[in-house]
Amino acid sequence: MRNLFLSDSSCKETKLHTFNPQSWLQVERGKLSKSSFHSPSSIESVIKVAEPPVLPLFKPVDYVEVLAQIHEELESCLAHERSNLYLLQFQVFKGLGEVKLLQRSLRCAFEKARTVHEKLIFGAWLKYEKRGEEPISDLLASCRKCFQEFGLLDIASEIPVEIVETVDTCNSCGLHVSDSVCFQIRGEKITCDRQKIAALSTPFQTMLNGCFAESYLEVIDMSENGISPLGMRVIGEFSLSGNLSDLSPDVLLEILVFANKFCCERLKDACDRKLASLVSSRQDAIDLMELALEEGSPVLAASCLQVFLHELPECLNDEEVVKIFSNANEQQRLIMAGHASFSLYCLLSQVAMKADPRSEVTTCFLEKLVESAMDNRQKQLAFHQLGCVRLLRKEYHESECLFNAAYAAGHVYSIAGLARLAAIRGNKLLSYDMLSSVISFYNPLGWMYQERSLYSDGDIKWEDLNKATELDPTLLYPYMFRATYLMRKQSIEAALMEINRILGFKLALECLELRFCFYLALEDYRAALCDVQTILTLSPEYRMFEGRVAASQLRTLVWEHVEHWTTADCWLQLYDRWSSVDDIGSLSVIYQMLESDSSKGVLYFRQSLLLLRLNCPEAAMRSLQLARQHAGSEHERLVYEGWILYDTGHCEEGLHKAEESISIQRSFEAFFLKAYALADSNLDPSSFATVISLLEDALKCPSDRLRKGQALNNLGSVYVDCGKLDLAAERYRSALNIRHTRAHQGLARVHFLKNDRNAAYEEMTKLIEKARNNASAYEKRSEYCDRELTMADLQKVTELDPLRVYPYRYRAAVLMDGHKEKEAIEELTRAIAFKADVHLLHLRAAFYEHIGDVPGALRDCRAALSVDPNHQEMLELHNRVNSQEP
Repeated sequence: MRNLFLSDSSCKETKLHTFNPQSWLQVERGKLSKSSFHSPSSIESVIKVAEPPVLPLFKPVDYVEVLAQIHEELESCLAHERSNLYLLQFQVFKGLGEVKLLQRSLRCAFEKARTVHEKLIFGAWLKYEKRGEEPISDLLASCRKCFQEFGLLDIASEIPVEIVETVDTCNSCGLHVSDSVCFQIRGEKITCDRQKIAALSTPFQTMLNGCFAESYLEVIDMSENGISPLGMRVIGEFSLSGNLSDLSPDVLLEILVFANKFCCERLKDACDRKLASLVSSRQDAIDLMELALEEGSPVLAASCLQVFLHELPECLNDEEVVKIFSNANEQQRLIMAGHASFSLYCLLSQVAMKADPRSEVTTCFLEKLVESAMDNRQKQLAFHQLGCVRLLRKEYHESECLFNAAYAAGHVYSIAGLARLAAIRGNKLLSYDMLSSVISFYNPLGWMYQERSLYSDGDIKWEDLNKATELDPTLLYPYMFRATYLMRKQSIEAALMEINRILGFKLALECLELRFCFYLALEDYRAALCDVQTILTLSPEYRMFEGRVAASQLRTLVWEHVEHWTTADCWLQLYDRWSSVDDIGSLSVIYQMLESDSSKGVLYFRQSLLLLRLNCPEAAMRSLQLARQHAGSEHERLVYEGWILYDTGHCEEGLHKAEESISIQRSFEAFFLKAYALADSNLDPSSFATVISLLEDALKCPSDRLRKGQALNNLGSVYVDCGKLDLAAERYRSALNIRHTRAHQGLARVHFLKNDRNAAYEEMTKLIEKARNNASAYEKRSEYCDRELTMADLQKVTELDPLRVYPYRYRAAVLMDGHKEKEAIEELTRAIAFKADVHLLHLRAAFYEHIGDVPGALRDCRAALSVDPNHQEMLELHNRVNSQEP
């Protein structure tokens, strides 16, 4: 419901009535009648859905084709072109919402950077993307491991000295002149070696050894050339030694300007590098950047740029910094960022858009991005992003020109912006026709039908929304619109069922907010409290109802209408929700416990586990850091630090923290962490005994049943891997006895390995019956039944969680076995359209190879290798298919 990128038309059509949350919560106080509360106008006043935003993202119609092209170009391009290609790959993954993949593309851009400017930009970008992981550097330092990944570079050493040929110092007129020359500056004479000074540049060579009047003089007046006696003395010394002594910035600046005026390239370069070494603060960088751009000093400019980028996003609050980036012309951008101007303004505009997409700063940076765009794909992104911002600012004519330019360059998604503009001008029929034309010309995508639905009504609108969900089940708007429509029609159960469809696999704040409204309308304050507390867990500063009301304020109001639980009640509620695999409910209970429970470290840690399970890694890391801050003891703090390190890929350091914790006090969590990290990092069967011993040690330590159930479940898994099925079954049953519901899955696996498929099926059925979120349970049960039941279970999985890829692969394989090649490929294509998955692409590539479609197979191989460059089977298939290409 709360979106940054809303068009003007959406604001007009979906504007909420003035909302007073307090009035909604007066029913139990007798201040409002329930009839008035449930009146259609009352519900209408809050349950509204904003139009989906026109996203400022690069969204090609066929992202697979684009990824394949990028991979092909990476195989043959020059080294200096690779970073730009990885930046484009980053933009594709950003448009797909693939956070891990886009960060990997940034990492590749950084690693393949060939210029200091690219290293600065992509290093700063990675630092910006990982700003939530800043405490990790301190943790690694405590493990005696250096963490200098995005530290400051020695700019001067990164930019090679250009060899400047020595100027021929022969006297061109053949006349004898003195070996020395005096430069007179305001009454003071500085004696220099004539030929050494002449060797500094062609102008000096012409002045001192040419046929001009100065060539015959032994004293030359330099008073009008902006150099002081001290500066000229330093220049004379430099002409002899080739080095500059330690000087004040003012003197260096004076010499730099003089060197530029007289084309003394070696002297200029030396000044440039000396000044660059003096840049240590933002103010230094501000003061010196203007001079660097005026005098064409690339080393100094890069040093100043490094300071600015290192302080993102804070430095963009400094008007002087913004002015430097905003006013730079093409030549100045070349001095400041080399050939990486597009990358620089991509980064700056992303940071600015996140802060305020409507601001002058954002607009200015995107204008520079447009100016810096070189090839067609860069232009598509730049025009479209600026078009989105102009639309937000209600600058409709400019926005239309930009969307047209992006569309003409090949960015079909920009038609969404053009359609919005047509609707704003009152021509919805034109908007509808625009989208219809795109749908008929291209392979239709979910967003096309979603966009077209905005310009129709009744059954046609409903059909388009359903088609949008069919083609891309990850789009939020169709679910939200349908749920809101059903709620208005008093189909309360149907409305909740519809919004729960999307929340079952995608924990979107907008959808939680809408469901919160539904529960308010139903006066189900306990359920409403659950959703608002989950929202606050995910985003503590979240504002609801188009940003007008803080979620924390609404939580306070709802809180007054529910029965307050004691700490004991909360623990019982947490056990109930944990055992029923109700992760959202568990999050809400933990949020409530954090307000009063003294053991906050433990609770924040539990919170982080749930958030990871719900695929919210950033929120999970924030909770882990809070757990560290609120740890009740040194050994507890070490455990949380170990998990932080483990979750960010530093497994060895995480193990070290666990061992440190155990050395202070033997605890469940320390042994569990050590066992978990060891099992995950060491696939050698010889390590199984150690892992088992560690988990047994953990179970001997005090802990609650939630965690002991997890340890017993993990122990069962290790015993299965060792082939000790009876011991595994015993551990799984022990976990079930303390209501660790997920142990049904492990026990089912034991039954299956004992050749008892029926018992395995029944065990998974028990899990399905108990679990609130059971898509994974249906998927696992499908392995334990005949094909007909398997297909039914996998269809259920796709209904519950369309992001799970195994069902598509299985159905495609069945179709392929039945020689229905076209249908098999269509099944995979359906999922690939909204899910960039290497396994789906791999299987489709194999199918294309099987039917002799070599170009199709090669395209999918290349796209898959963009998703996972190290996928061994994919590499083998790619090599095989590539050899078949004519």
